[in-house]
Amino acid sequence: MFEFSQEVISVFSERSDGNMSLNHGDVSMSLENRNNFLGKFKINPAYLVCAKQVHSSNIVCVRETDRGKGAFNYETAIEATDALVTDQPQMALAVFTADCLPIFLYDQERSVIGLVHAGWRSTCEHIVKNTVKMMQDNFFINPKRLQVYFGPAIRSCCYEVEEKMNRYFSYGLQKRDGTYYLDIIEVNKAQLFDAGIIKYNIIDSGICTSCQNHRFFSFRKEGKSCGRMISVIMLR
Repeated sequence: MFEFSQEVISVFSERSDGNMSLNHGDVSMSLENRNNFLGKFKINPAYLVCAKQVHSSNIVCVRETDRGKGAFNYETAIEATDALVTDQPQMALAVFTADCLPIFLYDQERSVIGLVHAGWRSTCEHIVKNTVKMMQDNFFINPKRLQVYFGPAIRSCCYEVEEKMNRYFSYGLQKRDGTYYLDIIEVNKAQLFDAGIIKYNIIDSGICTSCQNHRFFSFRKEGKSCGRMISVIMLR
């Protein structure tokens, strides 16, 4: 857990909290895991708003009628979406990750929150920059006051990629001993700066899910049977 302000709850789970996904890994205990984890923070699991993440640049502005989508059944989750924003209280925006980067967004002045699931494909399509733009267009937030937090994700120390990634990223790639590594944190930070976010309003957890696989699920380390952590942000 980390705290933007008393107005908002922002948390992410660890491996010890169990698999939180309803469509990846062993899902037999997922609903119970969600209930136990969210209960620690007095978040009603029925308030969850989940999406069917497809590594896209699709963003949804969540309304009150969306509360509970994907909370208890994956099929009811919002279709083909990788970022959520809202100004509605008691809407627990959620994304599920196991190496991809969860990005938490909060504007205190306008009481607006956002949550982004940023894998390399979504990052390539500037999902976080576009999310900030949606928050501006729909809620009139000032990017200079937007607070950002990067949750656990695979880092450049471990994120080995193919050379062809040069086609997609003009920066953020590192070459060490003939192998390319992607710094997905650096790329998303650059996009946030382009969107007008101030450097000092970005906080990074610094956690690498691959290095700390004992604490976090990592698709790179575990493969298709891997579970997922949950990241949640909610206005009280």
